[in-house]
Amino acid sequence: MNIQAIFIGLIAYVMGSIPFSYLYGKIFHKIDLREHGSGNVGSTNALRVLGWRLGLLTLISDMLKGFLAVWLVKRYFGDCSLIIPSLAVILGHTFTIFLKFKGGKGVATSAGVFAALIPLPFILALSVFIIVTALSKYVSLGSITAALTLSIAQLVVFLTKGYSDPVYLILAILVTTLIIVKHRENIGRLMKGTENKISFKSKS
Repeated sequence: MNIQAIFIGLIAYVMGSIPFSYLYGKIFHKIDLREHGSGNVGSTNALRVLGWRLGLLTLISDMLKGFLAVWLVKRYFGDCSLIIPSLAVILGHTFTIFLKFKGGKGVATSAGVFAALIPLPFILALSVFIIVTALSKYVSLGSITAALTLSIAQLVVFLTKGYSDPVYLILAILVTTLIIVKHRENIGRLMKGTENKISFKSKS
């Protein structure tokens, strides 16, 4: 790994580490999001605790940092492997250096990454997320099924291309595995029927 790759990885990690929901909670409500709701600093807990506007803003912000980490490398470092910034920005979000390496579950940031890398599988996964979440009201279930859909869709792409370029398939499988592991407690609650459903409430 050369100096350029290390530099890009570090920058992407720091970008991913920016805890937008934590910052929005501090700025707009003077609270530490980690002390409310599930204690997670992802967009779902931001939605529950801070309201739908800041929840949506968190979702967009987290997606953008994933998308920009890949897009900027594409734009200015075309010869660099996109796997490095992709993994770095996602790991930055899930293990943020600014909050003692305790971050979100990586779904929104991963979505931004794959929107830039493999748009067609991403669109399919996003559609599944919207449908499953809308029908079940479980964001965790939507996130898990969307992650699995992404890997399956990329597997189909890999097979139809004659087994060429497996890198994005490997990345999709790695990220899907990370998302499932980060949702292991949610999976337990889903099986017990105690998982919290999503609601859209405005905060005054």
